[in-house]
This record gives sequence, structure tokens and C-alpha cells, in this order.
Amino acid sequence: MQKAVTFFKTIINTPSLRKKLIFTAIIFLVFRLLAHIPVPAVDVIQLKTLFAGSQFLSLLNVFSGGTLKNFSIVAVGINPYITASIVMQLAGMVIPRLKELQKESESGRELVNQYTRLLSVPLAVIQSISVLALLRSQSLLTTTDPMMIITVVMTLVAGSLVVMWLGELISLYGLGNGISMILLGGILSQIPVAAAQVLSAATSDQLLVMAIMLGVFLAVIGLVVFMTEAVRKIPIQYAKRVRGSRSVGGQMSHLPIRVNVTGVLPIIFAVSLMLVPSFVARLLTASGNAQFMDWGRSLAIWFEPTSAIYLTTYFIIVFFFTFFSALIFFNAEDLSNELKKSGAFVPGTRPGAPTKKYLEFVVTRITLVGAIFLGFVALLPSLAQILTGIQSLAIGGTSVLIVVSVILETSKQAESLVVEQNYDKYI
Repeated sequence: MQKAVTFFKTIINTPSLRKKLIFTAIIFLVFRLLAHIPVPAVDVIQLKTLFAGSQFLSLLNVFSGGTLKNFSIVAVGINPYITASIVMQLAGMVIPRLKELQKESESGRELVNQYTRLLSVPLAVIQSISVLALLRSQSLLTTTDPMMIITVVMTLVAGSLVVMWLGELISLYGLGNGISMILLGGILSQIPVAAAQVLSAATSDQLLVMAIMLGVFLAVIGLVVFMTEAVRKIPIQYAKRVRGSRSVGGQMSHLPIRVNVTGVLPIIFAVSLMLVPSFVARLLTASGNAQFMDWGRSLAIWFEPTSAIYLTTYFIIVFFFTFFSALIFFNAEDLSNELKKSGAFVPGTRPGAPTKKYLEFVVTRITLVGAIFLGFVALLPSLAQILTGIQSLAIGGTSVLIVVSVILETSKQAESLVVEQNYDKYI
């Protein structure tokens, strides 16, 4: 604690970091103000009732920073940009030209970022229409005027682009990664609301259970910190080279590989997929056809957040997508080629193809632990609801994982900036 207080004082006493911190706080304030400007043509009171009765929708509301429940102009939020970023990263693995741009200079990466921004526009349109279709199936739209609906869609798309712009402003002039900080601000803003709901719903008989859950929650935070920082250090040795009369190289180093290579990406992907059955069930239930309504009710029961089918499907999706994304984002072939070019090798392993196979073996083995961990984290809200019987436990392991990851990365950036500002002291 003393170390954290000292570090925070150092940030406050460093003029450039203090300006970045103040700028980030101002952007957070702007985002929260936008989150409370409602979109017309929606029955917000009934919408809040709908969210209160669904644990899964409550979790989505936490991710959006409460903007979905209020149905504000930024209700779609940063999700289209995140989806576009994931699509561009996956496309970079199969499109050679895009892969070259990602590896080129700053201008190439900026071009890729521009493509990502452009792709986020149609994704924002699709997501806005999907949200309105869900609201219409629940009779929450107060108008059927096509022009009014088009206006609402354009408003939601514009709000999404504004949030994207605010995130990029944080990246340029603030502290931390802008997109991650927007997610962090939205989640942290819902913690007091969620805590108040849990305390108000808890009875006197549940106080002991709540105390135990608080202890488990703190333990989960420690586990998330440990797994986020956990790395597998692969020993690397550089070959000796003779330059003139001197011998250079020959030193030992290590190649750090994170246990959780892809971060929270598999859970975000799984949440998107698990939303589909709930969305289809609500559309079928509101169709008016007796057979479709029966199918919708059955589908809703099967994919209740506390059902065995939901928990099993959710865990399997997170588990397998963790392996899939790890093998895609960790390019063992490129890494082995880079080691070979720099004259480095893994002791006991030949450079080239053998090194590639060894790296893939190591990543596969440590990803098994990371996949089980992410699956457990994803199921925490549902497991907590089953154990306590409290419906309002929406802030779960996924939110904790995002918050901890963003705070750790931001603190590392702040530390590097502190060292940069006080570089003369280290010479």
C-alpha cells in the first residue's frame, strides 16, 4: 500500500504525468455525461425493468458502463470498434498485404487503424439495428415511424464514433490505452450501483454468505493479478561472433511468453456468441406464433445463465477460442525466424523449424492453464448467483479481469514515463 501511495504521489508531482491524468479524468467525465443523455422513442422505465430481470443483460450493462440500461446516445459504446479491431487482427493473419502494413512503420500501422475505424461504422449500424430489433420484440419502442427509427440508429452510430474518438484522445494525450480506459471507466462506474443492489437484495441470513463471497472476490483479484503477470521464460542464447579483435555475443537471455496470451479476448468473443440464443429466444417469444413461442421459452430456459447447458457451452467456447486465438496471435514461425536472424537460439533446439515446433509446444501447454483459468473467470457471475441466490451479482470475473489488466498496463506505462522524466537520475 505504501508503495502504491508513493507511486501516486510521484505521478502527481510530475507535471507531464499530472496533465495526462487530469486530461484522462476530463474525458471520463465527458463520457459519463454522454451516458446519461437518453435516446428518444424508447420506454426507459420498462427497459430498466427488463434489465433488472435478466442477469445476462445486467452483465452486458456493466460492460457498457450503464449506457444500455439508460439507452443513452452512447448505448452501443466502444463495442463496434473492439469487434473491428479483432476482425482486422484476424485478417492480418490471412491477408499478406495487411500483415505487411501491421509490421511496417508508424504510417503503415496508422493506415491499419484507419481501416479499423472505417470498418467500425457498418458494425455500429448492424449492432444498433440489432438492439432496436430486441427492443421492438419486447414492445419497448414507443414509435413505428421509419424516419424516427432511422434517426435513432444514426444517433447510436454517431455516439459510438464519439466514444471511439474519446478513446483515441486518451491514447494520444492521456494516460493508458484509450479503448481500454473507456472500458475501465464504464465498469468502475457500475461498481457502486451493483454493490448497492447486492446489499439491498441481501437478507440477514445472507450476511455470512456475503462475507464469504467478499473474501472469495478478493482472492479472485489476487489470482487474476497472478495469472495476468504470469509468464513462461524460455532461455535464449546468442551465438558468439568475432568482429575484428573482439568477440561479441554469447550472452544468455530469455523469451517471456504470457500464460494468458490473448487476454480477455476469448471471453468477449464468447459473450457475443452467448447473446445469440437469448436474442433469438426473445424474438421467438414475441412472434405471436404458438409453436415459435414454445420454442422461444424452451430456448430461454436452456440458456438461463444458471443452467447446466449455458455453463457448459460458455466454458467450451471460451476454452477452445483461447487455444484458437493463442495459436493465431502467437506466430511461432515469425518469432523463430527473428531469433535465427539475430543469431539467437534455444539451447538444445536447432534454429528454424525445430524452434518453431518447440515454441508451439510451449504455447499449447501453457495455454491449457490459461484456457481453464479464463473459463473459470467467465463462469464466476453465474456460479456466484447459484451459490448465493442473489440475482444482482452482475459484476463478475470478466469485469475483474478487464479492470486488473487495464490497471496493470496503465501503471506500467506510468512507471516508464516516470523513468523517462527522471532519466538523468539513472545515468
